[in-house]
Amino acid sequence: MELTVVMPCLNEAETVATCVRKAIGFLSESGISGEVLVADNGSTDGSQQLATDAGARVVPVSDKGYGNALMGGIVAARGKYVIMGDADDSYDFTNLMPFVEELRKGADLVMGNRFQGGIAPGAMPPLHRYLGNPVLSFIGRLFFHSKIGDFHCGLRGFNRDSVLALNLQATGMEFASEIVVKAALYGQHVTEVPTTLAKDGRSRPPHLHTWRDGWRHLRFLLLFAPRWLFFIPGLVLLIAGLAIGAIVVPHPFTVGAVTFDVDTLVAASAMVVIGFQSVLFWLFTQVYAGSEGFLPEEPKVTRLLEKLSLERGLLLGAAIGAAGLAGLITSLLYWNGQKFSHLNYEHSLRLMIPSVTALMVSCQVILGTFFLSILGIKHTRHPVTRSSPSVSQRGGEGPPPQAAKPAGSSPLTSTDAVNHLEQPAAAPRL
Repeated sequence: MELTVVMPCLNEAETVATCVRKAIGFLSESGISGEVLVADNGSTDGSQQLATDAGARVVPVSDKGYGNALMGGIVAARGKYVIMGDADDSYDFTNLMPFVEELRKGADLVMGNRFQGGIAPGAMPPLHRYLGNPVLSFIGRLFFHSKIGDFHCGLRGFNRDSVLALNLQATGMEFASEIVVKAALYGQHVTEVPTTLAKDGRSRPPHLHTWRDGWRHLRFLLLFAPRWLFFIPGLVLLIAGLAIGAIVVPHPFTVGAVTFDVDTLVAASAMVVIGFQSVLFWLFTQVYAGSEGFLPEEPKVTRLLEKLSLERGLLLGAAIGAAGLAGLITSLLYWNGQKFSHLNYEHSLRLMIPSVTALMVSCQVILGTFFLSILGIKHTRHPVTRSSPSVSQRGGEGPPPQAAKPAGSSPLTSTDAVNHLEQPAAAPRL
């Protein structure tokens, strides 16, 4: 089978049969060997029977959420390629050939672009059309070097094996972003074709919540872009703090009628500490995400960590700490010269603040180096223990082993429920 058209469904009785008939008509007219699969996420309005009567294969998905429904449909799909689209009659299932042609050419992911194909009046709220989608799509292109113009188009096609290899984790609406982001991160071949968006045929409100789901998409983009979340803001703060501190430490700095003195030096110190901590968080995130499979490993980070061994990190932290300690001793000697009486703080703080800052950065370096070393410990098991039973199995408390399915059986029958809790994953789900 070449193509499976997957439709997530939750109470779509008004439109699901229409969508199924359109997709089946496309398969018949184009001569494509395919199927229409409705991944039902617990409908209570009879959508399942309507979809079955229209010719679809219905697969129940017990775990709630848009991402869960789609992943259940993808796992159950029998086609080499999958085209997914909402069952609300807003997407044109009669014109899927541009997606199929790109997939046949070798694309891993083919995105629809509603802004190029045309958006019917009333099909997309103005807030989504002119703010939400353009801003989030711009952020996606900036963060992940993607050329996709419509990150959140619900009509898209992909090679089933390519998408399953991405180890997708999102359970909600951000699943749509995860496919595009991970495909870009792992260097898959991603293309885009124009598609249209019509006003959906439902009388009820959509499942999408503007602000909640918009925030979830933005949060997802930030979490999968530690360079933009931690490294770039932290590096900017760190450089700015060092530059301002270098100017103010020797003497007050005046620009017109404004004088920058030791109070500015305190702010610069905070910028250095926060900036350096943010850069460390970037390193932590990259190491953890790479080892757990959230993100591909960064070659630059790998090379940096190879050079920054635990011993070198400790020596660097000790050197910075020694400089800070020397500054504190000098400050105490200065105070001793004043008979431990009242000091001229505009003078004494010029040495005290950088010294304390150096001590804080020294602690960050030493503790951060230890933490990076812990994150870098590989999970290994001795060969003799790999096949040993688990504690629960030895104690007889675990669940009974599942019977193996006969060879050659289909991935899922129409009555099989897909439950993600039973599927092993390399990392916790978002």
